[in-house]
Amino acid sequence: MSNDQWVREFPAAITVCNSEGVLLAMNEKAVSTFESDGGAALIGTNLLACHPEPARTKVVEMLESGSPDVYTIQKGGVKKLIYQSPWFIDGRYAGFVELSLPIPETMPHFDRDKPTKA
Repeated sequence: MSNDQWVREFPAAITVCNSEGVLLAMNEKAVSTFESDGGAALIGTNLLACHPEPARTKVVEMLESGSPDVYTIQKGGVKKLIYQSPWFIDGRYAGFVELSLPIPETMPHFDRDKPTKA
């Protein structure tokens, strides 16, 4: 298996940008998610052009600070966890990876800090 083979068909959208916001990679789910915006043709473009205010300002702040952002949304009847995290090359900030994971409306939550009953 090549290093990126698993990423292509992973069932959540994965997008990667550099530290200036230029899209470097999208898996198949991300391409289909953003099909109406250009899909794979978005690779090489700046993601700031895709974000209206106030999201654009938030993205600029994230790119400048290298701070992660995590939230949930509902779009098209699907609830998603959006996890945006900086990535690094040799310890130097290189940009962001965004994971967009579909999640059920309700799901179990396990507190691993609490001791379990035997």
